[in-house]
Amino acid sequence: MHLSAYLLLVASLLFALFFAGAAAAQLWQGRSSALPWIEKAHLMLTGFMTLSSVVLLYALVNFDFSLVYVASYTDRALPLFYRMTAFWAGQAGSMLFWAWSVALFGVIFAVTSGYRDLSPQTKLWYWLFFLAVMAFFLLILTAWSNPFLTAAPAPADGNGLNPLLQNPGMIFHPPLLFLGYGGFAIPGCLALAQAMSNGYGREGAWAGISRPFTLTAWLFLTAGIVLGGWWSYMELGWGGYWAWDPVENASLIPWLVSTAFLHTSVIESRRGKLHRVNILLMALTTISAFFATYLVRSGVVDSLHAFGDGGVGRPLLVFILASIALTVAVTLIWRKDDAKPLSGIDSREGFLVLVAWVLLALSAIILVATMWPVFSKFWVEKPMGLEPAFYNRVCLPLFAGIAVLLSICPWLGWKGGVRSMPKLLAVLGVMAAVTAMTWYTYRMPMAALGAGAGAACVAGIIILLTTESHVRRNNASLAAHGVHLGLALMVLGVAFSGPYKLEQEVEIPRDATVKLGKYDLRYVNLYEGEGAGYIFIEAELNVTREGAPVGVLSPQRRLYAKFDRQAYAEAATIFGLGDELYATLLGVDASGAATLKISVNPLVNWVWIGGTLMCIAPFLGLRRPSSSRDEDGDTGDRQEA
Repeated sequence: MHLSAYLLLVASLLFALFFAGAAAAQLWQGRSSALPWIEKAHLMLTGFMTLSSVVLLYALVNFDFSLVYVASYTDRALPLFYRMTAFWAGQAGSMLFWAWSVALFGVIFAVTSGYRDLSPQTKLWYWLFFLAVMAFFLLILTAWSNPFLTAAPAPADGNGLNPLLQNPGMIFHPPLLFLGYGGFAIPGCLALAQAMSNGYGREGAWAGISRPFTLTAWLFLTAGIVLGGWWSYMELGWGGYWAWDPVENASLIPWLVSTAFLHTSVIESRRGKLHRVNILLMALTTISAFFATYLVRSGVVDSLHAFGDGGVGRPLLVFILASIALTVAVTLIWRKDDAKPLSGIDSREGFLVLVAWVLLALSAIILVATMWPVFSKFWVEKPMGLEPAFYNRVCLPLFAGIAVLLSICPWLGWKGGVRSMPKLLAVLGVMAAVTAMTWYTYRMPMAALGAGAGAACVAGIIILLTTESHVRRNNASLAAHGVHLGLALMVLGVAFSGPYKLEQEVEIPRDATVKLGKYDLRYVNLYEGEGAGYIFIEAELNVTREGAPVGVLSPQRRLYAKFDRQAYAEAATIFGLGDELYATLLGVDASGAATLKISVNPLVNWVWIGGTLMCIAPFLGLRRPSSSRDEDGDTGDRQEA
């Protein structure tokens, strides 16, 4: 069965190579007779990959330790849910999941009306690029990262799943990222295909045709990043949610580039401008997703959860460089004769471009900083990664600047000028008031600016929704403003939860009380217990505020039978929309005294609430936009950033 699953992957690779070649031959000959066969071939390829994935899933569920992959990431103590999700816990399985998800996205796109309306030439170019991507993934899976390698003799038990991965946040974080990366392959390939076939005026714009896939991929990627932050907060026991780890930075780069595209694509659909820029940005989004894979799987930088090289680093790098060369060539060759010049910086167009530039600057800074150990090898003997303080110092002002731009942008006209001066002044008044109050209280300039910008963004959206009925009637507008509202809540959460956090590490005997801010934490009991593959101790702390009960914190310290009996912390929290109480048990001595790390995190849950809203709101705008006339008289597909 394992050999059959591997041979199905080999067959898929051959299908991808042969029919990509067939698409190229048909384009060369000026024919399209083979197009139905190419479409059926992709269905077959996806079917083969589905069968292979089912075989791996069956082996994971049924303790088939004859597979090296199953023995490496499961054991007999692992619950069924975690055995199934071990599918994407390792390098080979996660590559198969990613490639499979790309193939499924391709099948879904091929049955949409947008695909059916494409010209045969665009379809052939699309399949040429798409099947080339599939062929590369399948080459990786069959040559360097085979999930069906067997061990003889099979071990009696497996190594087990890393305890840090045995958390719902970490279980869903990787597949959401992979679905986001994979989803961008559709608009990325379609953008290049339509540019090569010059079918823009005859079949509608690629950005509109593929918009449901772009938004779906973006929301999956957003959800993956937010869930990764929540996992870090709950599982690592350090009380933070983003540490600028290289692997996490890798997922942020395509998110930033794709977000820049979402803003510039509005200018194209509403104003008929930036066609070439948008092709470039979408292609770069897809390539940056490949780069994220390279960073995680090449071993080029050290990270808490990178996979190491495994032989795939060099092929990935070659593929990325080839993709960049192709993208640059296509965008240089393609021209649109009726392209219009941009309006000035004091227009909505100008602000959207400015937002895109800041997002791209952030992605470039994070890319260079993440790769700094690689670059600095040329002049430093022992290269080291940059500290989080560097990222915070450089990136947080730019993020706060984006929030300021988004607060002002809705009140500007497309060709310049202010649409409603009283409403703009009201928004700016909220920004100034909140910034001044925060600065007066805490004297932290960036936190004050972030708080003011976040509050102004929330106020602006409320004013828009309550006073402008056309915004409420337009699903695309509601989706855009919902995402911006979520972003504003996240900005507020970040602005307060980091700078104004109270934190203390204490050793406390039983029945003693420690005070932190307005809260009293009384250590009342210590428990011991046993779970699936681990033993634990648990401290119980009663929390009160000015004598009134607030809740109970029960942080655990776990020792797993495997993984060298290394201790892992399980943090405990008391939820609050204002302050959240957070505790980690660091150890217990012979007398029962507990060493605890406790903190009060103000507004931290607004980060998760805002992130959730950012993931839900795009569903309102998933429908393809219809042609309409904008407020300045230009025609185009109506949508909002």
